[in-house]
Amino acid sequence: MVTAMFNKILIVCVGNICRSPTAERLLKHYHPSLTVMSAGLDALVGKGADTSAVSVAADHNLSLEDHRARQISGRMCRDYDLILAMEKRHITTLCEIAPEMRGKVMLFGHWDGEREIPDPYRKSREAFEAVYVLLELSARQWAQALNAEQGKP
Repeated sequence: MVTAMFNKILIVCVGNICRSPTAERLLKHYHPSLTVMSAGLDALVGKGADTSAVSVAADHNLSLEDHRARQISGRMCRDYDLILAMEKRHITTLCEIAPEMRGKVMLFGHWDGEREIPDPYRKSREAFEAVYVLLELSARQWAQALNAEQGKP
């Protein structure tokens, strides 16, 4: 069960240019009162979102404008109430970086049968579109779960 104490959420992938920035903007769209940021385990620091991610997001009226990749750190992890990762191996890595975070790290696809969301980097536009669909579904599900815990419809 998710509690209403999750107001600051960090979303993590590898490079912080495809999945996590898209997920960040989607979750913020569905739950505007949250503080949502993203970072990468091996971030392409300072780089903007991947052009395919930007294009697919724009096709769905979502802007990735002004995104800049950030590197995850233990200190950053401690600043957030909930950390959402794209793959189970990301959870393992996050718990190695900051073992005390184990209880607040979950999959972004948690509500979709613990689904892992594959990395579309350097793949086809169709791969980016398929990943966008998964990210959008999971963002909606997280927003619904967080709203339910806060007694909102």
